[in-house]
Amino acid sequence: MGSVNNAGPMRVLVTGGSGLVGKAIEHVVQEEGGKHEEEEWIFLSSKDADLVDVGQTRAVFEKYRPTHVIHLAAKVGGLYLHMRENLHFLRDNLKINDNVLQTAHEMGVTKVVSCLSSCIFPDRTTYPIDETMIHNGPPHDSNFGYSHAKRMIDVQNRAYFQQYGHRYTAVIPTNVFGPHDNFNIENGHVLSALVNKTYKAKKDGTPVNVWGSGSPRRQFIYSLDLGRLIVWVLREYNEVDPIILSVGEEEEVSIKEAVEMIAQSLDFKGKMLFDTTMSDGQMKKTASNAKLRRYLPNFTFTPLQEAIKMTCDWFLANYDIART
Repeated sequence: MGSVNNAGPMRVLVTGGSGLVGKAIEHVVQEEGGKHEEEEWIFLSSKDADLVDVGQTRAVFEKYRPTHVIHLAAKVGGLYLHMRENLHFLRDNLKINDNVLQTAHEMGVTKVVSCLSSCIFPDRTTYPIDETMIHNGPPHDSNFGYSHAKRMIDVQNRAYFQQYGHRYTAVIPTNVFGPHDNFNIENGHVLSALVNKTYKAKKDGTPVNVWGSGSPRRQFIYSLDLGRLIVWVLREYNEVDPIILSVGEEEEVSIKEAVEMIAQSLDFKGKMLFDTTMSDGQMKKTASNAKLRRYLPNFTFTPLQEAIKMTCDWFLANYDIART
């Protein structure tokens, strides 16, 4: 089939379209000339439909009649909220995912690309983790509800293919950051929460208090790079099996190194304190991007320092509308 789907116009519905990744995809298709002539893109936010509700899901699909879906919507919270409410995150996400996939199936959607999370990887594993290892043991205990709900998307995709031949697939990004992220210090993504912390510390003339030892290592991917890759997956990637979207293993950095890059970007000259009474979470969850590299050997990722600088600049310019 290649990238000519149904020969007719492509109408792409993006759930979770107002979040970090949705905004990045919107930027790619609208600002970077990534939109093809015959494509129409619709970006949904939670205001358009509550996807936990099957009736509202159905209504929004009937309204837009998509041929393709990028499914980013999820119920998410910070580490500590997940630890308290695993059942809540399990049930809401199971409903959202089943509503989106089953409605897509019933309405003849050609292709669905869902977004999983690197937190679905088994807690006890060998590294690097690749796409074949997702179900090889339970995920980390802290957010097992959310993680299992996300893993079920992969199971359901395989079942739609087996029973109906649908090409529904999933991507697994590593730690994403960028413009429009959740910069909330309590429950934002780690990098963006640290941007906000460092900004406040500079303003108040206080040290930056980093939760944990600073030694956990992560692969960070800039949201616009991820947006470009998801658009490629939608048009070109024809496997049902998921694909990890990440920088290489050698690009993994410690939280401490990331904080130093943020400090440099915000011109913060103060002290950094590491609060080792706070949980570090997983020390590492190194993922292999070998499969991605087989398809796209020449894809260039934005260098981390540069991407952090652009994120900090966006945060300063949009402080009043940023999620803080």
